Amino acid sequence: MGSVKLQQNNFYRDKTVLITGHTGFKGSWLSVLLQMAGAKVIGYSLPPVGEENLFSLAHVADGMHSIEGDIRDLGHLRQVFEEYHPQIVFHLAAQPIVRESYEHPVDTYATNVMGTVNLLECVRMTAGVHSVLNVTTDKVYENKEWNWGYRETDALDGYDPYSNSKSCSELVTHSYKKSFLDGLGVAVSTARAGNVIGGGDFAKDRIIPDCVRAVMEHREIILRNPYSVRPFQHVLEPLNAYLLIAEKQAVVPEKQGYYNVGPGEADCVTVGELATLFCDAWQEGASWKNVSDEGPHEAAFLKLDCSKIKSTLGWKPRWNIQTAVEKTVEWSKMYRDQGDIRACMEAQIREYMQL
Repeated sequence: MGSVKLQQNNFYRDKTVLITGHTGFKGSWLSVLLQMAGAKVIGYSLPPVGEENLFSLAHVADGMHSIEGDIRDLGHLRQVFEEYHPQIVFHLAAQPIVRESYEHPVDTYATNVMGTVNLLECVRMTAGVHSVLNVTTDKVYENKEWNWGYRETDALDGYDPYSNSKSCSELVTHSYKKSFLDGLGVAVSTARAGNVIGGGDFAKDRIIPDCVRAVMEHREIILRNPYSVRPFQHVLEPLNAYLLIAEKQAVVPEKQGYYNVGPGEADCVTVGELATLFCDAWQEGASWKNVSDEGPHEAAFLKLDCSKIKSTLGWKPRWNIQTAVEKTVEWSKMYRDQGDIRACMEAQIREYMQL
């Protein structure tokens, strides 16, 4: 497992970095990124979901201290902070599925709201934390279904329990920042990322995982909402932004704030367009059809204005939507063919980081 420069310096080398939700899709990719950067990575999360999951397939635990725990358990989380004294904290632990939030709203709020409270309380009570990033979602905004991107100054008011709980998580972060963490010299930001795709996402009710399952079972892909527009991006795009935010605000506290992270205007595509790109990349006769199931409400149109992170931190997307889909298909075929998952991830990271 080699070491690479993630930015233009070695900021993360030998830093103690805590990731909540490290066994999930984004958490696994972030853990590998930080391991490759030479960080001392601590993970706190529930066990990975499902027999097949990226965390296990890529042997992510081998390069870090992986701790099984529930973000709702304040006492246990406090013990972890007291033992490891992290310098940088990435908060990814969440119940992230819209449809599941309709089925289990109480658990969704308990995890996404009180989990954030518990995390920030541990930061407040632990000396030595320099930089904290709470990862929320583009769905925190009051969605007016308009044709332009939401800005960080727009109203927060997610519709469904998942989106609304993430809006609440934002507000909790704002309060802790102003009430406690500013006075302690802890830099705090939130990142509102668009929909991510990439190798190793096995979640239900997500378009690319559904596409992969269908083609591997030689079935036609079924789309619920093919005309919905989403800011799809490869998972490495927001993760690179998260690393950049946490680094820059640790060095220059004035950089902390609330950041949208999404693709360029040309890469905000409909679900149907994304599925077509997937079929073109996969080939082998892959196809999709529209079968609306009249499920619970999901926003039909959603874009982000990412001018703030571009102007403040100099971040910009590196892979367009076609490349993002092609890299996802590359990983998925490696998985299908029982190839070296970890090597595939590291190769894609090096390519993305232009190393």
